[in-house]
Amino acid sequence: MSARISQRFILSSSAPLSWQTPSSLCPLLEILRLKAPIPCCSLYTRNFYSATQANTLGQHSQDQQAVPQCESRNPAASSSPPNLPQSCPGCGALTLGLGVEEQAGCYNPGRRSVKGFLDQADRPKGNSSLAESEKINHAVRQAGDAIQRKLGLECRFSTDSVRQGVNGSNEETKDNSWPLPPCNRCHHLLHHSSASSIVNPTIQSIHQMISESPYSYNHIYHILDAADFPLSLIPQLQRRLDLMPQRSQNRRAKTRVFHQGRRAEISFIITRSDLLAPQKQQVDALMPYLVQVLRDALGLSGKDVRLGNVRCVSAKRGWWTKQVKDEIRHRGGGGWMVGKVNVGKSNLFQVVFPKGAKERDLKPIGENNRMAKVTSCGDLTDKQSRYDAADKGCVLPPPQPLQPFPTMPTVSHFPGTTASPIRVPFGNGKGELIDLPGLSRGSLEDHVLKSHRSDLVMRQRVRPKQLVIKPGQSLLISSLVRITPTAPDVTVLAYPFVPLASHVTSTDKAIAISTQTQSSGVSTIAKPGVGSKMALAGPFQLQWNVTRQRAGPLTSAAAVGLSTKVLPFVIFSTDILIEGCGWIELVAQVRKREVESMDGSTAFPKVDIWSPNGDYIAERRPMNGWLLGRPKVEGARGRTRPRRSMKGAKKAMKLERRRRLHS
Repeated sequence: MSARISQRFILSSSAPLSWQTPSSLCPLLEILRLKAPIPCCSLYTRNFYSATQANTLGQHSQDQQAVPQCESRNPAASSSPPNLPQSCPGCGALTLGLGVEEQAGCYNPGRRSVKGFLDQADRPKGNSSLAESEKINHAVRQAGDAIQRKLGLECRFSTDSVRQGVNGSNEETKDNSWPLPPCNRCHHLLHHSSASSIVNPTIQSIHQMISESPYSYNHIYHILDAADFPLSLIPQLQRRLDLMPQRSQNRRAKTRVFHQGRRAEISFIITRSDLLAPQKQQVDALMPYLVQVLRDALGLSGKDVRLGNVRCVSAKRGWWTKQVKDEIRHRGGGGWMVGKVNVGKSNLFQVVFPKGAKERDLKPIGENNRMAKVTSCGDLTDKQSRYDAADKGCVLPPPQPLQPFPTMPTVSHFPGTTASPIRVPFGNGKGELIDLPGLSRGSLEDHVLKSHRSDLVMRQRVRPKQLVIKPGQSLLISSLVRITPTAPDVTVLAYPFVPLASHVTSTDKAIAISTQTQSSGVSTIAKPGVGSKMALAGPFQLQWNVTRQRAGPLTSAAAVGLSTKVLPFVIFSTDILIEGCGWIELVAQVRKREVESMDGSTAFPKVDIWSPNGDYIAERRPMNGWLLGRPKVEGARGRTRPRRSMKGAKKAMKLERRRRLHS
């Protein structure tokens, strides 16, 4: 859509200019609202506005009408005060002005943080402490020498000492400046856990943001969530972002490749690893498994590539975050955090951002330095015009002021907290760490009651109970997911690593509950009408052999140590993934003669899984999470011999001594 058509369409409408797309995601609307000339249709508008217009009209029209823009109630807000920050430090939304609405980019002038920031900006920049000290010094000198000696102030208020205390370097001045205040939307997210939804960007928008990087050296951190790993993987990310491909296992593969004068590498960071196992050593032992699962998820493109760039960190526990922080500080340049919503990008940003300044970072960055900036619209920091970048067709907003301890992005379980790129420089301009808005992760929350949407997020590690699914029974996960074994004589063990309620019941009753045709006492979080949308997600096979890990002392080298070939049974397992929620470990034990058919093929146990529209379900090779953190059961070897009863022991000892004396 060209700029002329957009302007004609918007200006001809009698509705407010911002009724379709939030201004934080489309600077074109704000330019039209300010009646500024439009030189060309920016790529930012083409990616966010035209690509997501249908989603905005279909999903967020009610929210936008219910929550009007801040300009609609406050006409003076259209020309926002120049003292406000250019963008919100919490969500990255461009500043729209003063207002009381809960929209991204609006600032309530009645909030204490906004008042303090505006008062500080309006305060004169002269050194007022020197003038006050001069007045006090003059008053003390007029009091007389006798009074000064009596009070012990003869040397304390001299002009030289006052000037040295104010301007000298001997006194450490404290910075009492107000931090950058967050917008109203971030304020409500932090204090009320409520906010209006935004339109998720597309992969084309992310590509345009990275292509406008002001640095020659860039590093993309692909953030993955450990709760549903690897469902949060963005397929074909290198090709879709026009990055250099992963280095192959060939020893002659190139290590450094420049594309269009820039070098961009990629690393995989699995966040929230504390959800996998209770101890760091156990998570470290899972690294070969995680790399293999990631290689399977990459498909043919990940068959022969090196995956030495995979990290498994935990921002909550501090596992391997220091190493990632040191790598970011050492690399410099542009560090981009790319991922889907609610994978923990902003939370990881707060932990791995290199705060402070070290001695090596205080050196000026020269033109010939490997981290020197290139000419780009991302360097625009002119505060006189907030939308110079949008006028020139730029997607990246201006960076935050360079500070040793800047304001960090807002962290919330609400999906889509980050509305626009947040650029935070570090190391005296050596580089920037950019938190990008998350891509769409699915619409499972659209089928859940609004009051229970936060229950879909796994915030801490789940210690599940072992559930036994017998023939003729099914497993219900809050009436959103139904798992039914198809084999008539196989018992399946289930371990739900999900924050939702699990319930085993008969298959007929489970069907009635999931389709909402029968009321029962089972708690449900599904919306009314979701039952008619339940569809088969597909039959899943328990195809991975875990006999050695599950057979216990029969295959343990410290016990019997039998080979799995001599055992008369086989144990199969798989992990069923629920997008954005967690996983369910399924285990079944069958006889070998029933599994092996005449033609040599294997008949694996199967389960049918039903979900809304048949989506949000996948599988992976089993992690055996139950064995990592199961409740400890004290075995026979751990028990000590019971203490001998001492009843009548002294009397028996006396009788024995008397018998010996008389004999």
